[in-house]
Amino acid sequence: MFPSRLIRFLLVPSGRSTCLGDLHCLTAFGGIIAIPLILSQGLCLQHDGLTQSHLISTIFFVSGICTLLQVTVGIRLPILQGGTFTLLAPSMAMLSMPEWTCPSWTQNASLVNTSSTEFTEVWQSRMRALQGSIMVGSLFQVFVGFSGLIGLFMRFIGPLTIAPTISLIGLSLFDSAGSSAGNHWGISSMTTALIILFSQYLRHISLPFPTYSRDKKLHTSRVYIFQILPVLLGITLSWLICFILTTYNVLPTDPDQYGYLARTDIKGDVIGQAPWFSFPYPGQWGVPTVSLAGVVGILAGVISSMIESVGDYHACARLSGAPPPPKHAINRGIGIEGLGCLLAGAWGTGNGTTSYSENVGALGITKVGSRMVIVASGVLMVVMGVFGKAGAIFTTIPSPVIGGMFMVMFGVISAAGVSNLQYADMNSARNIFIFGFSMFSGLVIPNWILKNPTAIATGVVELDQVLQVLLTTSMFVGGFFGFVLDNTIPGTKHERGILAWNKAHEDDSSNTLESGEVYDLPFGISSYLSSSSWLRYIPFCPPGAPSSLGGCGADAKSLEPKQPLGHPEPAQIIIGVAL
Repeated sequence: MFPSRLIRFLLVPSGRSTCLGDLHCLTAFGGIIAIPLILSQGLCLQHDGLTQSHLISTIFFVSGICTLLQVTVGIRLPILQGGTFTLLAPSMAMLSMPEWTCPSWTQNASLVNTSSTEFTEVWQSRMRALQGSIMVGSLFQVFVGFSGLIGLFMRFIGPLTIAPTISLIGLSLFDSAGSSAGNHWGISSMTTALIILFSQYLRHISLPFPTYSRDKKLHTSRVYIFQILPVLLGITLSWLICFILTTYNVLPTDPDQYGYLARTDIKGDVIGQAPWFSFPYPGQWGVPTVSLAGVVGILAGVISSMIESVGDYHACARLSGAPPPPKHAINRGIGIEGLGCLLAGAWGTGNGTTSYSENVGALGITKVGSRMVIVASGVLMVVMGVFGKAGAIFTTIPSPVIGGMFMVMFGVISAAGVSNLQYADMNSARNIFIFGFSMFSGLVIPNWILKNPTAIATGVVELDQVLQVLLTTSMFVGGFFGFVLDNTIPGTKHERGILAWNKAHEDDSSNTLESGEVYDLPFGISSYLSSSSWLRYIPFCPPGAPSSLGGCGADAKSLEPKQPLGHPEPAQIIIGVAL
């Protein structure tokens, strides 16, 4: 018999699962659509709204599939999968190389014929190069996950490596945020102000919503809607205001005038052109190509994504009332995420997939950690990916509105990286030096290389390309210096923050009945595998039948989660939702 709280973790009525699933999907909305919109700049697609809509539909479709895989055979926690910013930085670095620089005519809307063969080849050749690099790089994550090597990686990676790596993801995207917001600072400032208002000032205000249950029938329940959906509410309200200003021609109609890009009709009739239903499929942009420089750059992003996901697993377990994830579940989760990146590369999203911190924060607010809720989210994202009009609608969001969202989103990502320093002793001159030097180097070196693209000339073209991609990827430069300095400069484990970091992410669940019910493989697979003693040595398989507590044959009712459901850690909720 399951513990009562664990029942709440596993089962939720189907109607409520659908509603909460919609909620989780909407929470991740901002991050999912931001990635293809940023990538479109490097892919020369700024003026092709229809193709942008296809990319948005594809990333929703793949995110839904990867979410279903992760919940059923992966980590098996209620955690959403979606596009990752850790792969965005090396992807943009790769697309900034001289051979992938967009032709000048693609930057002029009047010269772009989106249906021409020449234009199609321009952006598809870049997409195919990204696809191949992501697919090959994701194989490394698959190997690390299913082989159990992630534990070995985490022994050498501490807060002083993670902090500059994650922070520089947000800081390196300041140019994209500034370019989009600068198209109309009034609209972008309004969007930023609304998101801040909803996420910070109104987050403790609940609103009544009609709810139906078998016991209480139709009644009202109070929902912290501002805390759960601040980004969506801010974007939607700004979007609506831009639509009204466009309808009454308050915004300029001349493309050369400042503020024209705040209009909602500059993409033409993209909604009318988009098909009602469009089924994304692998290789839809052609056969992927592979370059050594692209693969090496993507590997840097993959490693960062793995480290971030391990922290998300533990946070998700705490907030959902589940026991800490055992090693076999973490290995399986990382392996499935690698498989998700492989699928994302094959389908052609131009990105990979990772666990979403936004979803983790939403768990603490809704106080329901159920797999069925996330399954409903996954199904909804697949449906949105097939429904072509949905992706087309998102492309009509004006760039200043997106820029206002970026101002908040990238700022929070940077701060979330710095928050890892809480585990290290920041009164130590050693740690201050390592963090400061890593951060500054991660900003200076890529900036100089971008301004001097011909400076790297070793005589070997392939090596030049590899160095160009790595040295223009801020997160790699900062993370590399942080890793090397932290592991070579003398310092105690307490000073480095390794002890506090390991304590916060330790695996103390052992092999209990409760852990088995949450993390074992579904459909009786674990029971079947436990019959073969040699399978316990496979890193991603459950170790076998769980032992009773203290050998006393304790009933499962006596097992309680270490973090009661509904008492989340406020910092995790704020960071997760704000992302």
